[in-house]
Amino acid sequence: MLDQPANRELFEEQVEIIFKAFNNESFAHRGKHYTLPPRVPYRGYTLEELTVVPRPLRLPVECWQPVQGGTERALGFMAKHGIRGLVGGGSAEGGAMHRVVLAWQEAHARIGKHLELGERLAFGFHFFIAESRAAGIREAAKYYEENMKMFGELRLVRALTDEQIVMMRDRTKAPFAKLPRIEDAVAAGGFLCGTPEDIIEHLKSIEKRYPGLDRVSVSLSVGVPKAVCLEQLERFATEVMPAFAAAKTPELVPAQ
Repeated sequence: MLDQPANRELFEEQVEIIFKAFNNESFAHRGKHYTLPPRVPYRGYTLEELTVVPRPLRLPVECWQPVQGGTERALGFMAKHGIRGLVGGGSAEGGAMHRVVLAWQEAHARIGKHLELGERLAFGFHFFIAESRAAGIREAAKYYEENMKMFGELRLVRALTDEQIVMMRDRTKAPFAKLPRIEDAVAAGGFLCGTPEDIIEHLKSIEKRYPGLDRVSVSLSVGVPKAVCLEQLERFATEVMPAFAAAKTPELVPAQ
């Protein structure tokens, strides 16, 4: 369907059905697009409700959705249904990330729910650990560029213009396209690079600025070899994560 408002309307009703199915022993739905159960004879009687089998093991069921491109309508819909937000990829940078966090907080405030900055969110970062920031930038640059080439075509790198995307396809033009550099991503805070201490320091500053934040997602760029991925994840687990061992994650409670 090319009608985006119609797509949104259909999607939102589908999500409502999913949450009804998760959160109730049995449920019925009468909406614009769906009637569940359908109004047809069933084994000699009229079926009034449906059940989901097997039932979810834990309630409420956690639901996460990227929010960096979310409209006011989308954020309001997520707040209404208790969906949590992920600010990730190349968008978790500087002022762009902060604007998303404020919009998220405002969406919840409109339904009477006060959130601390960062609450019910996870921030996503790419990372690369090395013996220095400069060494990490040198080692990770080629992976950063491969990642940008892939996700740029999908319009998921906000810093890229359409003209730059076209130039990036041509190896003779790409060097003159003034493409985003890993140095800029590191300086903006969207790419964690350097020693474990450098990364801990940056994450601690995020923790201080966003007191409601209790989750961070880290990943490696597309193209990083398996052996390097395993080494990097091992280092992050043993050299970065212990610095946050004392942090307490609040119990997940249903949205009101």
